[in-house]
Amino acid sequence: MKLALDPSMYTALPLKDMVEKTAELGYDYIELSPREDFCPFYKYPKVDRSQIVQLKKWLRDAGVKISSLLPLYYWSGPDEERRKAAVRNWRRAIEIAVELDVDLMNSEFSGSKYDPVVSEEKFIRSMDELLPLFEKEGIRLNLQAHPYDFIETNKGAVDMIRALDRPWINLVYSTAHTFYYDDGVGDIASMFDYAGERLEHILFADTFNHKAAQGLRYIVNPPGAEVTIHQHLNIGEGEVDFGTIFKKLREMKFDGIATNAVFAWVDKADESSRFMLKKMKEGLGL
Repeated sequence: MKLALDPSMYTALPLKDMVEKTAELGYDYIELSPREDFCPFYKYPKVDRSQIVQLKKWLRDAGVKISSLLPLYYWSGPDEERRKAAVRNWRRAIEIAVELDVDLMNSEFSGSKYDPVVSEEKFIRSMDELLPLFEKEGIRLNLQAHPYDFIETNKGAVDMIRALDRPWINLVYSTAHTFYYDDGVGDIASMFDYAGERLEHILFADTFNHKAAQGLRYIVNPPGAEVTIHQHLNIGEGEVDFGTIFKKLREMKFDGIATNAVFAWVDKADESSRFMLKKMKEGLGL
């Protein structure tokens, strides 16, 4: 199993310092999420070959590896020009993964919950264009449902992954999205059972159930405004059933990637990152 840090709370650090910080915190792997000086959110990658060579050296020197590269682009539209730009961005991101000797990328479906049919059509079109490149380069792909996306549920994500019918495309389960994944029920055991062998990647963070209190846990004014809220907190600060999560993962003999995906505590990032590594190791029996 790979225990990784998503270094989103450290994006203010230069890339070299972020790698060294990851090692200092006790992590062996980095889940390389978007940052402005590498693969930014939704924009074309900002890295050249010399920077990739430097990054590989910094990783070797620190004794850290990249577990996966996480690009995020609007490849599910619904705007066609933005979808085409996203596919171009993906092509470059795949090239970067190859140059980094990274064989796994993870991402989101990246559409809109308010236009799900068109978003699905655009996603499939993008996959039709990119599948041959993933296969040519030997890059695997893990996908997650996400709040606000055209797929917000665990079942929807698993069904779409199965529809793509490639053994190298599998599921990311984000514990911080648990109450979106089954409409506030939080039935982890059933969701993990439904995913089965497709479950290859867990993002660990806590959150509160936004569906609680008859939907009044979070009050948004005016009612019906198009907003989507969730958190990425330390384990124990929200309402996710981590006892069941860890029990099920041990029963399933989970051997994929477990990533610390806490984003909330930039002001105490080191404390949070060390705490999360300890909790993940304890819960996973490592």
